[in-house]
Amino acid sequence: MMTSMESEQLHKVRHSLAHLLAAAVLEEDKNAKLGVGPVIENGFYYDILTSKPVSQTDLLKIEQKMRSLAKKNLAFVRSELSVAQAKEMFASQPFKIELINDIETKGTTAMDESLKQAGKGIVSVYATGAFSDLCQGPHVENTKDIARDAFRLTKIAGAYWRGSEKNPMLTRIYGVAFATKEELDAYLKQQEEAAKRDHRKIGKELGLFTIIDEIGPGLPLFYPKGALLRTLVENYIGELQKKSGYHPIWIPHVTKGELYRISGHLEKFDALYPPMELKDEASYYLKPMNCPHFMMLYKSAPHSYRELPLRWTSTTTNYRYEKSGELSGLTRVRALTQDDCHVFATPEQIEKEIALMLAMIQAAYRAFGFADFWVRISTHDPAHPENYIGDKAVWKQSEATLEKLIRSKKWKHEIGTGEAAFYGPKLDFMFRDAIGREWQLSTIQLDMNLPERFALEYTDKDGVKKRPIVIHRAILGSTERFLGILIEHFAGAFPLWLAPEQAWVMPIGKSHKKYAGEVLKLLSAHGIRAQLKDEDATIGKKIREGEQQKIPYMLIIGDKEVKSQSVAVRTKGADKGALKTKKLLAQLHMEIEKKK
Repeated sequence: MMTSMESEQLHKVRHSLAHLLAAAVLEEDKNAKLGVGPVIENGFYYDILTSKPVSQTDLLKIEQKMRSLAKKNLAFVRSELSVAQAKEMFASQPFKIELINDIETKGTTAMDESLKQAGKGIVSVYATGAFSDLCQGPHVENTKDIARDAFRLTKIAGAYWRGSEKNPMLTRIYGVAFATKEELDAYLKQQEEAAKRDHRKIGKELGLFTIIDEIGPGLPLFYPKGALLRTLVENYIGELQKKSGYHPIWIPHVTKGELYRISGHLEKFDALYPPMELKDEASYYLKPMNCPHFMMLYKSAPHSYRELPLRWTSTTTNYRYEKSGELSGLTRVRALTQDDCHVFATPEQIEKEIALMLAMIQAAYRAFGFADFWVRISTHDPAHPENYIGDKAVWKQSEATLEKLIRSKKWKHEIGTGEAAFYGPKLDFMFRDAIGREWQLSTIQLDMNLPERFALEYTDKDGVKKRPIVIHRAILGSTERFLGILIEHFAGAFPLWLAPEQAWVMPIGKSHKKYAGEVLKLLSAHGIRAQLKDEDATIGKKIREGEQQKIPYMLIIGDKEVKSQSVAVRTKGADKGALKTKKLLAQLHMEIEKKK
């Protein structure tokens, strides 16, 4: 991880490049209308309404223009204008006028962090040569501070202004930027490999899942092999939870709006689907999360300290109204299934319960092949108390508890200010995949606020009513998102225990089919997921198909194998020689058990 100073400087570079991108486009297209250009992970983008289409081939020309501007050593000069002056400056830019109107009425705009202003009536502008943009900063002092060989424009996409389909569609131009050319080259190489591993591409090739327009974006459907894969993953988590004393519950998928008024989600959560207005009834919502249901189920019966900790879990689907432009295969969906767990505990039990969760997370990701991780301790942002519920002292206590636990583990970690949930701080586990990308997967949230809002109680040993602490936990986070990451991590070549089809039995000719059937029956009887490939095709064709489908074991049967009651094993693209069936079974079971 880079230092905070290095990170801050790179943020300035990326922000400054967004301005150079807009300036370069305006030089080529005088009538272009500018939206916003924020910094994002690894780079930046700018949304622009162009007077002529921008193609992928245009990006090189725009990029060269950006380098030409950077070469002029232009200063980034900040000035503060009145609203009237700003409106005059941006009179030909309707989207900027709209943002200035926001600043005039609210003192800020929610479109982009860099557009937040100090107060009503004051508009901050940065000038770079002949180009000026509405912006709060920060930027580099001069374009000479930008490494001209360490950035690249990467792609274009469509984006509705302010994310609303009622507004104009703008052209979003993406770029990436790093401190050095070497870092840029490494990133671009990683992206090439990522394209080969794209779970949407592999998911189609292997027949795992699909998204059908008539059903809706962000609502994936799984074919039998994909459904089996998700079952294998979820069952493993279920077994792990059972061994650790967790008990499954079941909750419905719709609820009255009153539940989310109590929890605070109606006020703070912006991805709720619109309510279902039923005649002569309350408004109902599709559930976007499970916490309030757990709270109410706990509240429905009295509890003693002797019952605690109470470990409840439910693998259930939630529905979130994510913007259509942000949906992506399985990794960003509108129907997401969570392995959700809530532990109701006394304050004295917090450390032990979180330690148990940490051990489960470590065991699970070792089995799934993710060994490299670090932890983000996600805290609230003191500068924006309006984004959270609860007492300041409770937040301080909760955050200190989580930090103490992670420090005691001596795990690599950092503080993520402003990354907390609105009801409590959390631990976010950041895992690195096979090609070095980081993903946020598991999460543990320490919640001292929702128990208060729901008035949860338990009776202590002295007969006094007290509030329990609630610890929220998900190991996978979202089954769909995790499967997308898992597909890319293994490039579809899953370890044996996770492979939907573990072996193909392939007779070379008709005379070998009877023995092949006996081998299949033996494998199936011992729990191996095997298929008989006895169609009339050459063995070479069957092998090529097996390799394309990434089948872990291809078992070839010819005259020698029938005579010796063995199989010729081919795995990972190489011939491994002949094995007796009993020895093969032992080898398969040993490989499957490795996950533990």
